[in-house]
Amino acid sequence: MAGQSKTGYETYYVPDSSKLAVSATIGMTTTVYGAASFINDNSYRPGEETNSGFILVAGLVWLAATLFQWFSITIKENRAGMNSAQLKHSYVLGMQWFIFSEVMFFAAFFGALFYIRNLSGPWLAGQGEAGAMNGLLWPGFEYNWPLLTTPQDAIGGVQAQAAAGHLANNGEFTGAEKHLSFPGFANIAHWLPLYNTIILLASSFTCHIAHVAMKQNNRKKFNLWLFITVAMGITFLYLQYMEYHEALFEYGIHLNSGVYGTTFFMLTGFHGFHVAMGTFMLLVQWLRSAGKGHFSANDQFGFEASSWYWHFVDVVWVFLFLFVYII
Repeated sequence: MAGQSKTGYETYYVPDSSKLAVSATIGMTTTVYGAASFINDNSYRPGEETNSGFILVAGLVWLAATLFQWFSITIKENRAGMNSAQLKHSYVLGMQWFIFSEVMFFAAFFGALFYIRNLSGPWLAGQGEAGAMNGLLWPGFEYNWPLLTTPQDAIGGVQAQAAAGHLANNGEFTGAEKHLSFPGFANIAHWLPLYNTIILLASSFTCHIAHVAMKQNNRKKFNLWLFITVAMGITFLYLQYMEYHEALFEYGIHLNSGVYGTTFFMLTGFHGFHVAMGTFMLLVQWLRSAGKGHFSANDQFGFEASSWYWHFVDVVWVFLFLFVYII
């Protein structure tokens, strides 16, 4: 039990040893393996029956069940007054390090996009000293972004590659028919990424209003604006689904549609997963407040951590919107 010891040092509750961390690791590892297998199977073995989808779903269910049990225990301990100020501060530091690790994830993806667009792409077109040999492998290929004509397309397909070129890849890469970048002001009204940007930025504002309301102990206002934030998150995900449907079935953009399709789906898909996770986190906080009366002006870390994560997701989208869709 938290309290003050006779020596003047703050004491804090130490929970019993648990296997939940190991269980979460198993769920996360299975999920990542399933996701990688699912992507590879659909890119290089379309139509074949595999168990990658089952592995992915099983990993997600295992991880979700573990986290649900883990967070339930943590919430009960906090509600029982077992958490000291020092322990609560450790939660803050843990969430900050978690968000920092996510920043590094996206930094790697954006770094890959920069490398492709400014270095390896021009090299494939024979530009610079590093591209001298590539000019012989892919004659006629001209680099531009978004890359709709792959090096294979430029030379007439995989069968037209030089013998040395066959060693450069192990698949067929046909470029997309159309890109999803800025379509011009004449067509901006039908551009889904613009609406997603407006919705996500507005949701960050509504989340802040909810935060202020809780600090004022205005639960009714908090529940209203947090619900609106969750609804905006769901709307974003629906519009992204519509965008992906458009990309796959109307524009011919796939993971193996050259480097443009790969970077587009990896960046937007990874971010979309984070939006889904952030939306679920905020939904749980809304259910806790509306259903059980959790949180107060002085004790609201569960919501605060979720709101930090949501603002982080919004900031990442701003950079993604600029570098994937605009510039």
